[in-house]
Amino acid sequence: MAENVEVVQTNKTPGWIISAVVILAIVSIAGVGLAWNESARMQDMQAELSGQIKSGQTDINQKFATLEQKQSQADAATAALQSDLGVVTKKLRVTQGELKTARDEAAQIRDDAQQNQEKIAEVDSNVSNVKTELATKASSDDLNTTNGTVSAVKTDLDGTKKDLQMARSELGTLIAKNHDEIDTLRRMGERDYVEFTVDGRNKPQKVGSVTVELRSVNTKKNQFNVALTVDDVRTEKSNRTVNEPIVFYPRGSHQADEFVVNSVSKDKITGYVSMPKSAATTTAASSGD
Repeated sequence: MAENVEVVQTNKTPGWIISAVVILAIVSIAGVGLAWNESARMQDMQAELSGQIKSGQTDINQKFATLEQKQSQADAATAALQSDLGVVTKKLRVTQGELKTARDEAAQIRDDAQQNQEKIAEVDSNVSNVKTELATKASSDDLNTTNGTVSAVKTDLDGTKKDLQMARSELGTLIAKNHDEIDTLRRMGERDYVEFTVDGRNKPQKVGSVTVELRSVNTKKNQFNVALTVDDVRTEKSNRTVNEPIVFYPRGSHQADEFVVNSVSKDKITGYVSMPKSAATTTAASSGD
């Protein structure tokens, strides 16, 4: 009796395939994890870089604003300097013109003084000649009378010589040291004189064309400090000495005025302001002669 042998075939998957699938799955999962981690890191780096860019942009904007502010300040300073330079240049031109005018006037005054000396010498010569002629021709009585006239002329001549021996300012004008010498200069008729006494400090007082304000006095050194206001322009004059003239030019005048203090005491000064003869005064004096 034949035996029936049944062959049963079973299809089994090879083990290496399963291993390969497992390995691929693990690799895939690891790849996904790495990709996710790299993506997160890239996002962090992007956020950090964006923050740095924003911070750098803010810093640049601040520095740019600071530079613009400094440039504006520099432009303003440059404009101010240019304006100051223009003012200084204009003032310098005016000062140079006034100095030239003052020098021309001083030269003219020196020439006039020289002419006066020559006239005095001529008068001396004439007086000597007159006395010689009278000594030989006139009678004793006439000679005595003439001698009296000659003596009077000589006295006036001596007074004129004494006047010309006074100190002169930088403009060549004679400087009076007291009231009597001021009267002498008045009689000469070359300038006008206004005497003043300022008693007390910080009390502005009008004298001629100038307002005088006494600031302080140093009686031991015969010095004083004053503020002079001419045409609304106030100028401080410090450590000035008695009989030292202060020269100033009123607006529109080419001839100088002189401010002279003759004496100082406690919070008090006395002196005069000397001014050129006005055209009206000069004309009246000429008509009177």
